[in-house]
Amino acid sequence: MAAMAVADSAGANTSNGYNLPVGVTDMSREIYDLHMFVFWICVGIAVVVFGAMIYSLLKFRRSQGAVADTSMMHSTKVEVIWTLVPVVILIVMAVPAGETILRMEDMRDSGLSIRVTGYQWKWQYQYMDAGQGINYFSTLSQDSNFARQLHSGVDPSTVPNYLLSVDKPLVVPSGVKVRLLLTSMDVIHAWWIPDFGAKRDAIPGFINELWFNVTPGKEGIYRGQCAALCGRDHGFMPIVVEVKTPDDFKKWVDAQKAAAAPATVAALAPADRASVDGQVLKSKTTLQDSN
Repeated sequence: MAAMAVADSAGANTSNGYNLPVGVTDMSREIYDLHMFVFWICVGIAVVVFGAMIYSLLKFRRSQGAVADTSMMHSTKVEVIWTLVPVVILIVMAVPAGETILRMEDMRDSGLSIRVTGYQWKWQYQYMDAGQGINYFSTLSQDSNFARQLHSGVDPSTVPNYLLSVDKPLVVPSGVKVRLLLTSMDVIHAWWIPDFGAKRDAIPGFINELWFNVTPGKEGIYRGQCAALCGRDHGFMPIVVEVKTPDDFKKWVDAQKAAAAPATVAALAPADRASVDGQVLKSKTTLQDSN
């Protein structure tokens, strides 16, 4: 269950390796509770059905002199009962499942929107909220990428978070409903973070949506993988999300914008760059005169 691993800063893995993770979002916990609710119903059904079968096999076996009763060929009452009981069980399971699915699809009141684009074999994150303008790619980290090469001579067990680390993680704030708009530029990918209870396909020419809201106090690094077989390097397409407090997230956004500003000016044509430099100089002169 390497894909379900949680970084040291985020605490222990919320899965025991045999079950769904409890997760760090309200939705992941609701999914877990629903899963366990249905699981115990299935356990109860198994106990009743297999218990009756085993009892009948032992109690009424031929070696004990049991003789088949061929007198009862039909019972309307029995047929009604074994039809209604499964219907009731299905309704009991379907109602909470339907409510959970509706909440999973409710994208209203999101506080942050990010476009996620899948490529062979990397992810692109574009922060869509006004004033942010953050856009970058997230790929497999260099140490994992080197260690996976044939004849690299590196023991993968010595590489921290081997195949589950990236050069630039997705950064989001805790306590904020984050909406992801997923698409792909080549083949079908799937964005999956087990501890968020979040998984959705990224399909070329189509936009899917999902959301998550990490509980405050659960800040840290969470890891997942592409969950759709997308080509020969599918196993080398991890997903890493770094969850920060709202204040730390704002500082990160400001730092990203400050770092991008000089690069944006440098990328302009010489004439455009001179125009920008002239406007900056004019603004500084005006400010000095006013002082």
